[in-house]
Amino acid sequence: MSTLPLQPFLILALILFCMGLFGALTKRNTIIVLVCIELMLNAVNLNLVAFSKYGAQPDITGQVFSLFSITIAAAEVAVGMAILIAWYRNKNSVNIDEVDELKD
Repeated sequence: MSTLPLQPFLILALILFCMGLFGALTKRNTIIVLVCIELMLNAVNLNLVAFSKYGAQPDITGQVFSLFSITIAAAEVAVGMAILIAWYRNKNSVNIDEVDELKD
């Protein structure tokens, strides 16, 4: 049974991370920015799993760290969406440019 080499996983993770970074830096919609951050976290999870399988001593530590990362990402989405819903109820907008008005 042949296995894939490490490089395709790293290339896919690089593409996903770059797409997420580009979207997080260029989009103005807060929901899209949160999705792009999730995309970057998934790229990191892919790297963790790939390196744990193809590392010098293959074990499950990468999968365990990946599960912790997924848990933290779920908590981040829950808190971020709660803040966004409260923001939308007050201002009727999810535009990032208007977030600095929270100081007032």
